[in-house]
Amino acid sequence: MPNVSDSDIIKALSSVVDPASGRDVVSDGRIQGIHVQDGRVRFALAVRPGEGPEKEPLRQATEKAVAALPGVTGVTAVLTAERGEERQKPAPLDAPQKGDGIGKVKAIVAVASGKGGVGKSTTAVNLALGLKALGLKVGLLDTDIYGPSVPRLMGLSGKPKTDGKVLLPMENYGIKCMSMGFMVDEQTAMIWRGPMVVSAISQMLGDVAWGELDVLVLDLPPGTGDAQLTIAQRVPLTGAVIVSTPQDLALLDARRGLAMFEKVKVPTLGIIENMSTFVCPECGHESHIFGHGGARAEAETLGVDFLGEIPLHMAIRETSDAGTPIMVKDPSGPHAKAYLEIASKIAAKIGAGARRGPTISFS
Repeated sequence: MPNVSDSDIIKALSSVVDPASGRDVVSDGRIQGIHVQDGRVRFALAVRPGEGPEKEPLRQATEKAVAALPGVTGVTAVLTAERGEERQKPAPLDAPQKGDGIGKVKAIVAVASGKGGVGKSTTAVNLALGLKALGLKVGLLDTDIYGPSVPRLMGLSGKPKTDGKVLLPMENYGIKCMSMGFMVDEQTAMIWRGPMVVSAISQMLGDVAWGELDVLVLDLPPGTGDAQLTIAQRVPLTGAVIVSTPQDLALLDARRGLAMFEKVKVPTLGIIENMSTFVCPECGHESHIFGHGGARAEAETLGVDFLGEIPLHMAIRETSDAGTPIMVKDPSGPHAKAYLEIASKIAAKIGAGARRGPTISFS
């Protein structure tokens, strides 16, 4: 299979003309961050803030032009509104866009962590399923561009369909889902700079037909970088949930996450202590591998609510890896009950009361 070069890509893109300006996208300076790996091509198409929806056909045209090149096995183009003098004027993501984006979403809850490896994505997925079990209409957006986990956790694969204008979210277990993991191969390393990441997140919020939802759960990437700060500043978040393990190092990073949300005036709904207790499946002995009670104590110190504990258990890990989360695999078990209790507290805090009794049923 022939190798595709940057010059080949530039040449192909030079044939794509923006009808609005009459100039091709290369001479117009719209192409940024070309990256090629194993035949897969990624790049950004720069647009002015707020014109993303109307430039979607242009984005699709650039993908089509590059996809026709010999040696290209896949193309991902994202819109980015980071051009020169307009960089300091980010378009708000809460405005209704083509397909209405998040315009019909009643509440948006961010699930965050100060560091990776604390089980945030597993927690976000099971909380979304818990909210669904309470009778709510729920969506789940994976905003971790570099390490998307939702496709595997939710047992989803393939690419989302489009109605020609917007992307249609994938769906499983009654939850509408979107993730960069649907756009690229699971093994592909996303080597993107901040503006491209922010643009991709913006598109997954505004250019996806989420429809009417009671709550959209955002699985945030770990840390407090560009992506997290942009979401916190530009998305109308109802509140944030912090996930931490009990150990001191994780709690130190959790404090940073809380501080970020406090600075941008996003309410913190509470802290969850994940991997709280390990119970030996053979003898039933209880061990505190990462300590115990640290998140509860931290919540009291910081004056935020403690939402509950989730144990460290192989069943949670195994069901997550298999794409059948514990809330689906064992909905009446003790671990599902722990997630459901936390989901109930979150629902109460955001004013999304259950439409029916908490009967766990996934379709």
